[in-house]
Amino acid sequence: MRALRRQFLRGDFYGIGMPVRPPWALREPQFVERCTRCDACRTACPTRIIVRGQDGFPRADFARGECTFCGDCVQACEAAALRREAGAAWSVKAGIGAACIALKPVVCRSCGDACETRAIRFKLRPGGVAAPNIEIDTCTGCGACYGVCPVGAIAMRHGETEVTA
Repeated sequence: MRALRRQFLRGDFYGIGMPVRPPWALREPQFVERCTRCDACRTACPTRIIVRGQDGFPRADFARGECTFCGDCVQACEAAALRREAGAAWSVKAGIGAACIALKPVVCRSCGDACETRAIRFKLRPGGVAAPNIEIDTCTGCGACYGVCPVGAIAMRHGETEVTA
């Protein structure tokens, strides 16, 4: 992947600081070129997870809630920076970090309870508390698990790269 000029100037050569754009956004360079920063997608979002980023472009903020993939943001986008096409809305998936209290001897299933697709399952461990495991193929990247984690152990990722949510 080629780094954008903005990323390069910030020293972010691998796109680690790339925000999660609204669902069905074009690839980052095309999105930035087409998006007019009109806020139509933000106003149309019923869960209000689309916010204005520091650069003025819309991004998803999973701390506010989850994406229901309703497509209202796509319909509101007159610039066609968001295009609903076949397949997944984005490549974002949830990941569980070492701070997870269920990996320590504390019972917590907040993320699993919030996961509508049941992508987060808990496996029993001998002599310990059940540990969370994310089935990546089932995870939609909706972010429902992100905001409910009491210790912020959930990270949203493009593959192995953490994104700013």
